[in-house]
Amino acid sequence: MDYSHQTSLVPCGKDKYISKNELLLHLKTYNLYYEGQNLQLRHREEEDEFIVEGLLNISWGLRRPIRLQMQDDNERIRPPPSSSSWHSGCNLGAQGTVLKPITMPDIQITEVDAPAESDQMSSPTDSRDLKPVQEDTPQLMRTRSDVGVRRRGNVRTTSDQRRIRRHRFSINGHFYNHKTSVFTPAYGSVTNVRINSTMTTPQVLKLLLNKFKIENSAEEFALYVVHTSGEKQKLKNTDYPLIARILQGPCEQVSKVFLMEKDQVEEVTYDVAQYIKFEMPVLKSFIQKLEEEEDREVKKLMRKYTVLRLMIRQRLEEIAETPETI
Repeated sequence: MDYSHQTSLVPCGKDKYISKNELLLHLKTYNLYYEGQNLQLRHREEEDEFIVEGLLNISWGLRRPIRLQMQDDNERIRPPPSSSSWHSGCNLGAQGTVLKPITMPDIQITEVDAPAESDQMSSPTDSRDLKPVQEDTPQLMRTRSDVGVRRRGNVRTTSDQRRIRRHRFSINGHFYNHKTSVFTPAYGSVTNVRINSTMTTPQVLKLLLNKFKIENSAEEFALYVVHTSGEKQKLKNTDYPLIARILQGPCEQVSKVFLMEKDQVEEVTYDVAQYIKFEMPVLKSFIQKLEEEEDREVKKLMRKYTVLRLMIRQRLEEIAETPETI
């Protein structure tokens, strides 16, 4: 990739810009980190607009179940006909119905005078034209229609096809059907979507939900940048998630992009995140120190205004004792 010096600005949010040169430096670091992997990003210029595109890893951080679309259950799988498959002998309609089978070529058989009974039993082809022998034989012979039925028995039935269709795909290994179409993805499991740097947060959310056929509205969710320190930063609707990921750095051990519910997660600032990892006794000691400092400041303010009050009263008394002048 050509990381030549650029001078123009690239938007990274509402009223927020970054120089193209600085973004290219971040992008170079990002791609070096993922060298040889499919998470490397590419950039191009289109109508004087700088665009970065590639895969963005998103971790599942949902606390409530999600609903998966099942409206395509009635669609049948239509594999291409093959000469070695039983589908070559039948035609599947649009709704999966079996239409009129293809007519097999008739085989002309010349009858032999006075055939032996053993010959009749050993020749399944002759049995088509010798119906009385078929009825007396204790074992059914394989006629042309019987062969078709046996072949169909070796493949999936209609119900199996429907069941497989319901297991359309999986989220992180979770295969589902109509009975498990409502579930919660494993917390912290990772998926990815292919996006570009011009896509805003709502657009990325809709793309992700559409990828997994999720019925829930994109308005229910938000993207958060979660740091190992505990800091949680919500991406605004005007932010560009791919740019935010590049600026945060490539290492997901430091920060990750999470999909979470809007009403279940609160942002955690850096100042608050510093104390999250401490044990409870340590946090209690911090609170005690802060309370002591608060008490000192309150007493200091009370002394200050008490002195001011006394000064004002003293001045008022001096003015009252002074005789009025004409």
